[in-house]
Amino acid sequence: MSGPALLMDGALPPPGQAYDEAAGRKGSLAGLRIAVLIPCRDEAVTIGNVVSDFRHALPEARIYVYDNNSMDDTAVLAAQAGATVRHERRQGKGHVVRRMFADIEADVYVLVDGDGTYDPVDAPTMVRLLANQQLDMVTGARVDTSRGSYRRGHRLGNRVLTGIVRNIFGDFTSDMLSGYRVFSRRFVKSFPALSVGFETETEFTVHALELGMPVGELRTRYQERQQGSASKLHTYRDGIRILRTILNLVKEERPLLFFSCIGAVLVLIAVGLGLPLVSFFLKTGRVPRLPTAVLSVTFVILGWLSFFCGLILDSLARGRKETKRIAYLSLRAISPIS
Repeated sequence: MSGPALLMDGALPPPGQAYDEAAGRKGSLAGLRIAVLIPCRDEAVTIGNVVSDFRHALPEARIYVYDNNSMDDTAVLAAQAGATVRHERRQGKGHVVRRMFADIEADVYVLVDGDGTYDPVDAPTMVRLLANQQLDMVTGARVDTSRGSYRRGHRLGNRVLTGIVRNIFGDFTSDMLSGYRVFSRRFVKSFPALSVGFETETEFTVHALELGMPVGELRTRYQERQQGSASKLHTYRDGIRILRTILNLVKEERPLLFFSCIGAVLVLIAVGLGLPLVSFFLKTGRVPRLPTAVLSVTFVILGWLSFFCGLILDSLARGRKETKRIAYLSLRAISPIS
């Protein structure tokens, strides 16, 4: 496949049903090395059940819990439930993901939060979909089962941020910020993992879209947090960080677009400042407000400089993209399961 596993009309199937049902439901997972990766901090209320549920859903998998400076018994309870527990001292989900992807060797990686909001029942379907359609990423598109599943503002923020990425990088995702994903080995080992916090999900999506990786989605139930479990996502602070990450990725991956937009704004300012002066000059032959005229010309020059900077950086970005693509292709694709 060279594109995302989507339905003909772009709609998503019901929760638990893959795009290609035959590919998603059939095939033994026994021949795959599957790693379930659970980054968490202060999830003692839920982590035991999460580990147990994923051990039941994916008995072939090895469960890894990476504790990120928990102040409660998260690590102890995860170990008691049967997980391999490791620690990452640098605070932030992005740091944990970077460490997990570097440390763990597997054929398939299942990444899920430790808060108990994602449904483990869909994990085997997502793994089979990834393997049988030879995808590199399958995202669990969240379908909330109650009004309390999303905190206030999170649903709107997700739609806005996902919409921005869809319009710039491609409309192959409906839930960019989902924390429930399945990756191939060649995605994981080619992923640069530069983010620090929750913006790492944005980085996943843009990495896949920019390299033209085959990706898919599966609608999965998103449940309300258990009593006593608190979200680590800060609506406004993390939303601003994610937006800043998107802008930075546009600058790095689409520099011509980024700097052309800046140049266009500068030229528009110059036109706004200069039109009255030009009109006055045509009528009288004199140039009023010389400092304003100089400022207008300066903005025009800066606008064109920004455009040419975008042209140069676009060539460099293309070279970087080719290098990343070659590194990605040097890794073996996952084989379909029988």
